[in-house]
Amino acid sequence: MLASIHLLPVLTAAVLAFVLGAVWYSPPVFGKAWMRANAFTEEKIARMQSGAARSYSISFVCFVVMAAAMAMLVARVQPVGVLGGVKLGALVGIGFAAMVSLTANVYSDKPLSAWAIDAGYQVAYLIVMGVVLAVWR
Repeated sequence: MLASIHLLPVLTAAVLAFVLGAVWYSPPVFGKAWMRANAFTEEKIARMQSGAARSYSISFVCFVVMAAAMAMLVARVQPVGVLGGVKLGALVGIGFAAMVSLTANVYSDKPLSAWAIDAGYQVAYLIVMGVVLAVWR
């Protein structure tokens, strides 16, 4: 199973997920709506920015782990081409990531709009990972 993990496609998928996050949470896309949905104050944003290096590092490691797991799934189910990667990424994104985060959301004090933005990103980057890893084997 570990032999199915090729480092360069996994790292590429992780980097693309990270870059997608920078775009997704940028102010012109969903950044402002995400901050409003989470009721972040200027002070909270400043605290988050001061710890950004740690958060980005942890996030990137998580993306590498997810991309490696997705590579193992790709090796197992062998999706064909871009469409197969989209389907696998959507299945994992909607069926697992979005549902896990929705479960967490209903027990938090956050509005569904915060979940929708985060879950949308999770589904999107898992689709990107699925495509990269299905096409580049």
